[in-house]
Amino acid sequence: MSAQVFTLPDLGEGLTEAELVRWLVADGDTVGVDQPVAEVETAKAVVEVPSPYAGTVLTRHGAEGETLRVGEPLVSVGDAEDAGSGNVLIGYGMSGGHEGARRRRRAAKRAPALAPEPAAAPAASPEPEPEPEPAAAPAVPAATSVAERAPGERRPVQSPVVRRLARDHGIDLATVEGTGLGGMVLRHDVALAAARAAEAAAAEPAAAPPAAAPPAAAPPAAAAPPAATTAIAPDRDPRTGLAVREVVPLRGVRRAVAETLTRSRAEIPEATTWVDVDATDLLALRPQLAGADGRPVGLLAILARFVVAGLARFPELNARVDTQAGEIVHLDGVHLGIAAQTDRGLVVPSVADAHRLGMRGLDTEIRRLTAAARDGSVTAAELTRGSFTLNNYGVLGVDGSAAIINHPEVAMLGVGRVLPRPWVVDGVVVPRSITQLSLVFDHRVCDGGTAGGFLRFVADAVESPLSALADL
Repeated sequence: MSAQVFTLPDLGEGLTEAELVRWLVADGDTVGVDQPVAEVETAKAVVEVPSPYAGTVLTRHGAEGETLRVGEPLVSVGDAEDAGSGNVLIGYGMSGGHEGARRRRRAAKRAPALAPEPAAAPAASPEPEPEPEPAAAPAVPAATSVAERAPGERRPVQSPVVRRLARDHGIDLATVEGTGLGGMVLRHDVALAAARAAEAAAAEPAAAPPAAAPPAAAPPAAAAPPAATTAIAPDRDPRTGLAVREVVPLRGVRRAVAETLTRSRAEIPEATTWVDVDATDLLALRPQLAGADGRPVGLLAILARFVVAGLARFPELNARVDTQAGEIVHLDGVHLGIAAQTDRGLVVPSVADAHRLGMRGLDTEIRRLTAAARDGSVTAAELTRGSFTLNNYGVLGVDGSAAIINHPEVAMLGVGRVLPRPWVVDGVVVPRSITQLSLVFDHRVCDGGTAGGFLRFVADAVESPLSALADL
């Protein structure tokens, strides 16, 4: 049987490797052109990899959880029909409207594993079965024992939440007995397995002294001095001697964040300046900016519009530094990055051509991008094209932050939470809604005058939004 080897394709945006999250096909399955064969996690997002070939899966190269580099074999397809070069770009998909077909193919593949036989109707309950009477045993039990499963038998595909929970606790799903339909592993199954593993780990130190009993029979002269008995156990941190609770691999988004921020701190001589701002009038104006659907424009979108206007007046902050060429590259136009906290870590998707959008357009794009970032569907291009970042750390319940610049950008504006505070207006102390704006900037591209001018422009727009809107 002839075979085509599909290698891990070019990930784009300088990405060179990806973690194999799960296989979407098994050896012997028949795949079609553009059918997803694996789900991988890059430093930017979790995406499906579509096959450029049609045929039978002969070999799956790599195990779930393994990291593969671009160009390494991913899957071998026999009797394959070549549908192109095979250079699939992750995060961009294939041409054509195949998403519906993908869902149908995946649903069809899962149906045989999930559909119980007619005689097994009582097994539909996800709860553990009571002890059955010998004559009333169901034809297909709801919970299939790991030991009873036939060799090579495929388990139902677990949900992403369950897989992530298992990874977080270091649990191999293949060893967990599922109580769901057809042996599917549920969240409480993983939680129970994690609790049992923790109990076993806690019991190991207690079991150690009996195991050490035989050396006691040795002659007294061979006894080690007291200092030698303080050797650190393998499950303890060698520096502190504390028990190791968990070891988290530095990979995926967390690794990308670590590399970007480390490079930023190593290369960029940053400085931070901040100002307290009276946002009372802005909050009062916001309801009047509602669109046709009646939904008010988000405060972040309003602030984004002021930021874009400020960058037009202070373009030094919308740039990058080319250290090899010894140049500062000023950019024409703004791709505005929006920092978003997700379960996978901090990511910064960007609004393309933000300088061409009004407040409502910015609001729509910001909502779309933050939702895509949290569900993992944001593309690599959206995560790497930003020219300036807006960071709303007020949603974390903090007032201010000396942030780290998102390399290779040269500046970031942060906004803290809005709180009622005493404020002097026309010589009288009154309650006002106050927030803090902080700007961190690369001192190589500008000095404090430029940074202060930009920050003051945005602050004045927040304090007098009607006047600012009249000038935009």
